[in-house]
Formats: sequence, structure tokens, C-alpha cells
Amino acid sequence: MSRIVVIGGTGLIGSQVIERLTAHGHTAIAASPRSGVDTLTGAGLAEVLTGADTVLDVSNSPSFADDDVMHFFTTATRNIVEAARAAGVGHYVALSVVGAERMPDSGYQRAKVAQEALITGSGLPYSIVHATQFFEFVRSIADTATVGDEVRLPSALIQPLAAEDVATAVARVTAGAPLNGTIEIAGPEELGLDELVRRGLVAAGDPRTVVSDPEAPYFGQRLGERMLLPGEGATLFETTFAEWLAARK
Repeated sequence: MSRIVVIGGTGLIGSQVIERLTAHGHTAIAASPRSGVDTLTGAGLAEVLTGADTVLDVSNSPSFADDDVMHFFTTATRNIVEAARAAGVGHYVALSVVGAERMPDSGYQRAKVAQEALITGSGLPYSIVHATQFFEFVRSIADTATVGDEVRLPSALIQPLAAEDVATAVARVTAGAPLNGTIEIAGPEELGLDELVRRGLVAAGDPRTVVSDPEAPYFGQRLGERMLLPGEGATLFETTFAEWLAARK
């Protein structure tokens, strides 16, 4: 069984990944600022990675401002790469975003592309999991697109999935051999981004009105119809948005 360090291991995905890895006999260690590991300064990384077989990074920037998010992902990744190389870690896994490379006008997606480039160019064996948007983030998507009492979003297609399915996929990849490549994961159905958020807000009793607007940006990016969709060969999970909403009533 492997010793696996999970950067961001106390978050939405990281905590569930640790549960799954532990259930299968692995030693999974949550690394985060609250446990004394700061990827921006490098503090605690050398210690926590000593003896580790794999490092998984599912951390996220506390700020999505363009400069902040770029600084977070590039600085943290350089520090993790350096510490992982020094510790002899044999597998570097990271969670990223389906379509990030197609969204150059989004500061967040540019930062994720930069993060991936640092990992793939590190010389370390690696695996990168590209996920579509999570059901859990519907309200935060709405918040970024709200003007007054309206949420303005395009009808570009998206194939979202549940965070628990993301965790399952990430855990499988983390416990396996390095892919030295990327896999894509997504949910079972294509929905318009505006439709997804509209249904989510109605289910939550949120009174905001979702307005379909093809010019509305998505985290700074004007979307083409299929820009957020995975390609052929993606791993698809079965949980639908309706099933996820019903389970939370």
C-alpha cells in the first residue's frame, strides 16, 4: 500500500479522496495550512513528503483575481515539485479543468494551464485529471454572474458532475500507476450553463432570475457552445443533476 500526501486534503474533494484511499488500505495524509504545510512559502513540504510515494494536489486559490490565482498556482506548484523531487516522490497527481487550454481570456484557466505545464515539465512521473464543473459550485457560478437580481449566463453546454464522483475518479488515479498524461471526467448529461444554474437556484429557493446572454462571460471568458465539454474517451459518471438535487432535499 502507498503513502500518499494530499495537498488540500481538508477541502471538498481532498477530504473525500482521503476517505476512499484510506478505505483501500493506503496511508493518506492531509496537508494544508492548518496542518502546518504552506505551499506558497514551502513550509512543511519537505517534512510531509518524506517517505511519500505519491503527492496529490487538489488545493485551490483563495482568490480568483487574475494575478492572485496565477501567483498561487505557479508558486505552490514550483514548491511542491521541488520538494517532491528532493523526497523521491514517484507520482505527482493534480486536479485540473476540462477545457482550460481553450479559455485564454480567463485568468483562472490560464493559471491552471500554467500549473499543468510546471507539472508536465518537472521530470516527475505524473497524472492530471481534468474535471468538468461540479454540481456543488452552481451557486458560486451564479454569484460571479449576478448583476442586481439577475444572473446573466450563456447557454454554452456543460457536462457537470458530483464532487463525490470527482473524488472517486481522483482516488483511482492517485492509487494507480502514473499516466504521464491527462484523463477527462464528466457527468452523464449535457446541459446549458444557464439552464444548470437556473435549476440549481430554483431548487435552493434562490429568487434570482437567470437570463440567457450569449455575450456574458464565464470567469472572464466568452464561451463557444462546446468549449466546456470533454472530448471523446472521457470517463463519464452516472449521477444526474436531478438525482443530486433530490438527495439534498
